[in-house]
This record gives sequence, structure tokens and C-alpha cells, in this order.
Amino acid sequence: MFSEELKNYDWEETTARIQAKTADDVRRALARRRCDLDDFMALVSPAAAPFLEQMARLSRLYTEERFGRTVSMFVPLYITNSCTNSCVYCGFHVANKMKRTILTEEEIVNEYKAIKRLAPFENLLLVTGENPAKAGVPYIARALDLAKPYFSNLKIEVMPLATEDYASLRRHGMNGVICFQETYNRANYKTYHPRGMKSDFEWRVNGFDRMGQAGVHSIGMGVLIGLEPSWRTDITMMALHLRYLQRHYWRTRYSVNFPRMRPSENGGFQPNCVMTDRELAQVTFAMRIFDHDVDISYSTREPADFRDHMATLGVTTMSAGSKTEPGGYYTYPQALEQFHVSDERSAREVEAALRRVGREPVWKDWDAVFDRAVAQAAV
Repeated sequence: MFSEELKNYDWEETTARIQAKTADDVRRALARRRCDLDDFMALVSPAAAPFLEQMARLSRLYTEERFGRTVSMFVPLYITNSCTNSCVYCGFHVANKMKRTILTEEEIVNEYKAIKRLAPFENLLLVTGENPAKAGVPYIARALDLAKPYFSNLKIEVMPLATEDYASLRRHGMNGVICFQETYNRANYKTYHPRGMKSDFEWRVNGFDRMGQAGVHSIGMGVLIGLEPSWRTDITMMALHLRYLQRHYWRTRYSVNFPRMRPSENGGFQPNCVMTDRELAQVTFAMRIFDHDVDISYSTREPADFRDHMATLGVTTMSAGSKTEPGGYYTYPQALEQFHVSDERSAREVEAALRRVGREPVWKDWDAVFDRAVAQAAV
């Protein structure tokens, strides 16, 4: 399990290594076609800041070699905000006084229909809080079953599950799983997640192994920028995790995300660091140079003009028209959000903007459809 490998990397020592990188280290990394973790540390270090234009050119080159000029579009649907966790930064905090909603089957279907009226989305991400007693695996499985007539590619972002649960949900049409580790700093993890299922660092960080063991087609990873003062260290640990997963579960596709913390209804928590647009661009370019094949995803947390620009330089997957409240597309359009979005454009407006900068929005995940056809033919 990855938790064992992670023990070989001391947080403070890794932070010091990143800070000690020099301009020569950056030049060496940029000269290599394939980078290792030490190169990645150089590319996310302060020493790489003067090399941003060169990094952008390489990122664009590697992105277009692997993905062409396409950007895969997806839409998230929150089907419940019921949660037993007490994450200090989250609007779904268990102590937050708000109406808790678990969408009924009829309401879920109405949301699906409303989404299809917005744009020809085929990639759907189902999102829940973490409350397995009230909205556990059977509830998620039913939501997947109901989605099949409307969407061809189904992913979930829910509480970490057991291997057999992931395998079961695959049989209900689940094609991918997204899970944010939030931070890899084991020493501080419980400060941000004091109670609830999410407080178990080992269970969460090893959830990615369980996804791989269950044969999940696509795994999405992420850290929440703003929790740890050293975002460079967190992203380096995620790069380490990515390489580990690729070695052990090489049939799986991977995506990464580095969302910057935005205000939530659970007031009082202030980010421990603020990542600038230039720094987010730097880490995006660094990840593309480090791994030419990984999907890099930006959500509507990020500003519209910045998302459009980064779509030409390394980002390959985007959400659009997102609502971060349960039933936000039709049933409860004024419900309490988990976080506030920054890009408030409609899906069609995002599509038009991407076309203006020379990108081709793709609404359907053809690889997933092909893989399911192969699997069915083998039965």
C-alpha cells in the first residue's frame, strides 16, 4: 500500500530539498525528455519561476503530442450534502447548520434531464458527502443505474470505499473515481479532519490502491491548495503517488487536480497559503513535463479567463456550468453550496470560449466506451 512507501519520504526533508533547488537543476530537468521525481522538485521549486515561458512551451508541446487540441468536458452533480465529517474548510461540515438533502430517485432523474438540456454532456461526475449509513454504496449504485440512459461515462467522487465496493459499482456502470487526498502531510492531516471517516489518513491514502485492485478504469487525484503552507511539498507527494500507482496499476488512466481553496459557508478557516495564478501555471506545466500522459483537470473554482488560457498550455479536462449544491440544476437551485465557483459561465459559453482559443471541446469519453465494449465482448 502507498502509505508504506510514503513513510520513506520525510515531509520537512522533502520541503528542504525543493527549496534548495537551483537554476542549474531546473535547466537539467527541462533538458530531459522524461523527468524523475527529483526533476519534478526542481520544476515546482522557487528556482523555476524565471523559466515559466520555457516551461509553458514544453507543456504545450507535450500536451498537443498526446491529446491534440482537445479538452474533455464533464459536469459534476451533487446528489447529497449529508456528511458525518468535520473538515474545517468545508461547507458540508457536520456541525454546519444547513438543510441536509439526499435526492430521491425522481429528483436525480430530473437533474440528469436538466443537465442534458444545458449541453451534450456525456461525462458525469456524481458527488456526495460522506454518510455511508444514509447515502452509501446501494444509494450510489442506484444513482449510477439511473444515469445510464443519459450519460456514457460515469465517475464518482464519494467517501473512500472497500475494494469489493468499487468492483460492485463498476458493475453498475461506474467508470472512474475521483478522490482528493487534500494533503499528504500525515502529521497535520488530522488538524484539518478531526472527526469522521475522513480523519483516517491511512484509509484515505490507501483508497487509491483499492481502486486499482478493483480494476477502476480512471483514477483522479488531487490536493487542496491552501491547507499546507508548502503546496510545493504536497504536489511533490502527489507526483510520487502518481508514479507509484502507475507502476502497480498500469492499465488505469490517471488525472490530477490542484484546486485552490475558495470560501465556504463554514467560516473561520483561512487558507495557510495563497497560490498565485503564476504559481498554478508553474505547477501545471511542471506536471505536464513530468508526465506527458496524465489528464490535468481544472474545475470552475478557477477564473474563466485563466482557465481559457491554460487550456492552450496543458489542461486537458474541464468542468463547465457546475453547481456545487445538491440538486442545483433543477430541484434546489438556491441550496447551500459546498464552495463558491469562480467561472460562472454556462457550458455553452465555455465551449465557445475554448473554440475561440483554438481548442476542441469533447463531450464524450470515447476511450471509456471502447473499453466497455471490449469487456462486454469478452464475457
